[in-house]
Amino acid sequence: MSSTVERAVIAPSITNNATSELVQQKAGPSNSNYKGFVAGVFSGIAKLSVGHPFDTIKVRLQTSQKTQFRGSLDCLLQTVRKEGLAGLYKGATPPLVGWMFMDSVMLGSLTFYRRMLRDNVFLPYRKPSATPSSEYKLPTVGHGIAGIMAGWTVSFIAAPVEHVKARLQIQYAASKAQRLYSGPIDCSRKLLRGHGVRGLYHGLSATLLFRTFFFFWWGSYAIITQFLTAQTTIPLSTPAINFWAGGLSAQVFWITSYPSDVVKQRIMTDPLGPDRKFPRWRDAAKAVYRENGWRGYWRGFVPCFLRAFPANAMALLAFEGVMRALP
Repeated sequence: MSSTVERAVIAPSITNNATSELVQQKAGPSNSNYKGFVAGVFSGIAKLSVGHPFDTIKVRLQTSQKTQFRGSLDCLLQTVRKEGLAGLYKGATPPLVGWMFMDSVMLGSLTFYRRMLRDNVFLPYRKPSATPSSEYKLPTVGHGIAGIMAGWTVSFIAAPVEHVKARLQIQYAASKAQRLYSGPIDCSRKLLRGHGVRGLYHGLSATLLFRTFFFFWWGSYAIITQFLTAQTTIPLSTPAINFWAGGLSAQVFWITSYPSDVVKQRIMTDPLGPDRKFPRWRDAAKAVYRENGWRGYWRGFVPCFLRAFPANAMALLAFEGVMRALP
């Protein structure tokens, strides 16, 4: 496959004229995969720095009783008043390490799956009179399918990281001595000691279901990128396109996936062992509806939605910037 096609498949803004500098670079398959994984590390750092306080509020609203917090602002004020600003960053260590690795795997595997789908699924079945193979670009549905595959791949890393993070985030005691878990390592050890590897991976199936909605994230990312490049008359640089496409597509993702995330968080914070309340996904889903009606599936959505744009815009901006910068 030519170097032009190789870079076109790698860049999420696959039809973007602003990425012509990328298309002109030579990059073999192994080099391209390496770039995706390295750039994902920087993406994870950027996402955590911007988004974790929003995530803490989101998880607390998703898993608490309706009477505990009146809303997002009340949850924020109570957290800061009782636990200080550090309370907003509870559970930050697992994603600090995990998101660097998770984004590296997700975006690196996304790069690989895009190329694989283009070469082995979509390209062989194009019409003979259509675009020549050297110029053929992955269609939007291909980006969505690659997103699902990347989401499932990273779920095996994300499940234990998010499980530990969620349990740390719902510890409301300001004093560490009063908390069940002193930190992520202590939490992981206690889960392994009490319930084995299966306990650490509690919520894996819910994580796989949640990340199936990556179809909408990466499909919309391709659509928005194409629109910003081809339709708008505003001159935008490549980083600006990455920023806006990354932020807007993340909001599309959360609008479509949020109810499944609520159920996932309820499962991950469910007591393990004989006190377990939700042995199946549908049991948690029914409990959410029974307690708060259909509004329960959207509890905590405001901080999540506010977080989605800046956190993911910066993450995608960092990813694309590193992809361009690496030799």
